[in-house]
Amino acid sequence: MAKVFKRTYSYAFLIPAAIIYVVIFIFPTIMSFFFSLTRWNLTSWTFIGLDNFRSFFQEASLLIGFKNTLIYALVTCVLKVVLGMLLGVFLTSKIRAKGYLRSVIFFPTLLSTIAVGITFSMMMHPTEGLINTALAAIGINGPDWLGDTRIALLSVALVDVWKGVGFATVIYIAGILSIPQDYYEALDIDGGGAFRKFWNIIVPLSRPATNSVIILSFIGGLRSFDLVWTMTKGGPGFTTDLIASIIYKQYQGGYYGLATAGNVILFIVVTALALPLYSYLNRKEAEL
Repeated sequence: MAKVFKRTYSYAFLIPAAIIYVVIFIFPTIMSFFFSLTRWNLTSWTFIGLDNFRSFFQEASLLIGFKNTLIYALVTCVLKVVLGMLLGVFLTSKIRAKGYLRSVIFFPTLLSTIAVGITFSMMMHPTEGLINTALAAIGINGPDWLGDTRIALLSVALVDVWKGVGFATVIYIAGILSIPQDYYEALDIDGGGAFRKFWNIIVPLSRPATNSVIILSFIGGLRSFDLVWTMTKGGPGFTTDLIASIIYKQYQGGYYGLATAGNVILFIVVTALALPLYSYLNRKEAEL
């Protein structure tokens, strides 16, 4: 009887969190799946089955959006992993003002994404922007960062990396600081240098941090919208259109059921890509 009471008492503490989870996540998810099968507005709805999904897959820019979303997610994920690890190693080394430098690196993460997008849009202006003005001062003719179809998506991705690499760095700092000093001392006895410390100790033993950064960055890239929309609105043409921006355009046009179907598809795509990746990374971590 005492064990049953203890177990029930323990589970009771989960009830508030469970209620919040159901209200904020489970219920809206179920309603999204339902309304994706309807033509709806704020006052009424009509059940139309899978018509919204058929219409969504007939979107002219859909294939471009899928390709751009995948490229954007991969580019931002890889750069955040590489730069986050390098900065994490640097900021855990024996340098002065480590606390100040960590604050500087992390500060962009705290900024509003909309504010960052507006600021960099002005800085990347082809003729009046700060970046091209600085390049012109040293004799370099800067490109049209957001107007050139070849580099517009990459330009936005680099801004995303600038804003998000601080969070990745903090995760790596925590992972590196958790590595026991015994490994470093053993390698010092064997005569190992800085590179061997990095490659043989930090890289493999910070695998949990790497896995976290990969998952968070990749999912964030797949779901990204606000920065891209603020800087380019999907242009020029469909060059920087992501799945999320395509969905938003449908909301703007009043096609709420169609846009809801797009959100359901995005949810399925993110889940289908993230779960196998998560399982693979966990399996590799367990093997380590």
